[in-house]
Amino acid sequence: MILRRLTRALFGLGAAVWVVTVAPQLFATEVLMEDAFKEQPEQRWRFVSDQVMGGVSVGSLVFERSGDTVVAHMRGNVSTQNNGGFIQFRRTITAPRKAAGVIVRVRGNNQAYFLHMRTRGTVLPWQYYQATFRAESEWQTLKIPLNQFQGSSQWLSERIAPATVRSIGVVAFGREHRADIEVSMIGFYQ
Repeated sequence: MILRRLTRALFGLGAAVWVVTVAPQLFATEVLMEDAFKEQPEQRWRFVSDQVMGGVSVGSLVFERSGDTVVAHMRGNVSTQNNGGFIQFRRTITAPRKAAGVIVRVRGNNQAYFLHMRTRGTVLPWQYYQATFRAESEWQTLKIPLNQFQGSSQWLSERIAPATVRSIGVVAFGREHRADIEVSMIGFYQ
């Protein structure tokens, strides 16, 4: 019952929230994460490409089992033709007020990818905060501090206030390439 109330307070959803202590040699902090890809993830996560604005990038998002875990697997071809250049999967989410950063477990095709966050201050569709990471061929857990997210324009605040976060997305962006990335966990750490 307490966990359910905490879930609603943190995420405003009915999804499960885990409070996990991660191996001290890795992080030495508590991690708050939404069990993102279990129990009908397609109702919370959505795939979007630059076709919404006339681009020609194509791709797909599937939720598949990898061992005991359900992962989000995005594949596609990113094209910069027609002023395009992205594919992504995203969801509406609320960050804990004391969040220090994002934690994500990924593997991919040794390419650069991005995490995009939108806040109450990102009013226009092309505004976001972004952090870059590399998805290696082996699973890795990455911890990305909020202060490493850069605004897409000078009109945005320099730093993200956790209480203003509205959504998070995993994005293949900005150059012609083949995207292939799996995500098994995404959340916030304090």
